[in-house]
Amino acid sequence: MPSAPAGATVTDVPTAGGVEPVVARTREELHAARRSRTDGDVAVVMTMGALHEGHATLIETARQRAAHVVVTIFLNPLQFGPREDLSRYPRTFDSDMEICRRAGVDLVFAPTPDVIYRDGDPGVRISAGPLGNVLEGQARPGHFDGMLTVVAKLFHLTRADSAYFGQKDAQQLLLIRRMVRDLDFPVKVVSVPTVREPDGLAMSSRNTYLTDSDRETALCLSRALRAGAAAAAEGPSAIRRAARTVLVREPLALIDYLVLVHPSTLEDVPEWYRGEALLAVAGRVGTTRLIDNLPISVGPGGGALEVFTDVDSAGA
Repeated sequence: MPSAPAGATVTDVPTAGGVEPVVARTREELHAARRSRTDGDVAVVMTMGALHEGHATLIETARQRAAHVVVTIFLNPLQFGPREDLSRYPRTFDSDMEICRRAGVDLVFAPTPDVIYRDGDPGVRISAGPLGNVLEGQARPGHFDGMLTVVAKLFHLTRADSAYFGQKDAQQLLLIRRMVRDLDFPVKVVSVPTVREPDGLAMSSRNTYLTDSDRETALCLSRALRAGAAAAAEGPSAIRRAARTVLVREPLALIDYLVLVHPSTLEDVPEWYRGEALLAVAGRVGTTRLIDNLPISVGPGGGALEVFTDVDSAGA
């Protein structure tokens, strides 16, 4: 894949399949490539690599709405805790580039940690605050601080006008929106519905860790969410009960949490609540920890949503 020496002007390389994405690995290469893309909005899709069709959907959605699309591929060490194996995370750069090419990406920024963190482990980080200490934050202390720190840096480096994130990582999406609003980043955050396999399993890079039997077990997560959504008209207790009934039938799934929470506070919704809520589940199947969620409209006529209809209520 083509890249330019530091400070050089980078040009697109035509291929039989269209235009080959420019690959920038340094800040200088990124800045040179970014300078030639000022004739319209620039969208960014941030990834840690191991791209799949869920990422492709993010890219294609961005491609439909923006003049230029930048994809970042960076395995951020700050997001991994001491008990999480960073070395185990799949690295599939060649197939990642093929997805980027098919989806019409203009520019891929694929730096190494020393490019992003020039002085080593950063002494100053962005704090996720109280919202980063619950649910996934409780299970993975410091994870969201590391995530927000690198997202902020990539916002600055790519100078994107908009950024596209999947609804599957609902707490991450909420925190990024809060950071953008609270710290006045000039970026529009766009949520894209969760992409699922035909059997309902939410697409994730971690799915590659699942054995065939693990995968069958993992389907209880999406089944529980659908069962909860089907009971949405009856209220919060019925939603939780219906989802929990599915999970207890699968003893091989070790569930960390099943919650029905307000989409902007992540606090449990009371029985009288009517409106949009997040039904979220996390658990371990085999050696793999998986998360999934479903936006739900609670109350008469309620049910599953693709994304929250009221963006402000979701923390934007």
